[in-house]
Amino acid sequence: MKSYLAKPNEIERKYILVDADGIPLGRLAVNIANALRGKDKPTYTPHVDTGSFVVVVNAEKVLLTGSKETDKIYQDYSGYKSGLKEQTAAEIRKKHPDRLVRDAVWGMIPKGRLGRQIIRKLKIYAGSEHPHEAQQPEKVTFC
Repeated sequence: MKSYLAKPNEIERKYILVDADGIPLGRLAVNIANALRGKDKPTYTPHVDTGSFVVVVNAEKVLLTGSKETDKIYQDYSGYKSGLKEQTAAEIRKKHPDRLVRDAVWGMIPKGRLGRQIIRKLKIYAGSEHPHEAQQPEKVTFC
């Protein structure tokens, strides 16, 4: 029996809608990363982007367990001397609530050309409104 290898012109993409309200960040990120890569489909091929588009709403209400809200540190380095900026998860949630989800998912996506192509299919919105109604996203719930 031969292995199936997906070809880029055979891929059917769909839109998945995820409500992040009250879901732990890590569990949410794993499921989003699997959907983006296409690992939830039987046609998964590691070197081809076979995944779906993922629309995340209510990103500002994602759950951080324990004391991660105050203890988890996000670092940005500008490249200059003393250009290191450190912010807690609470500060990030105030300024850029979508960054919590984006950074968690990016850590689970392969780095390189394919990873950058995959992460472009992730659409994150802080509130419950999104402009993707025309694509008729399928609502999915993750535990």
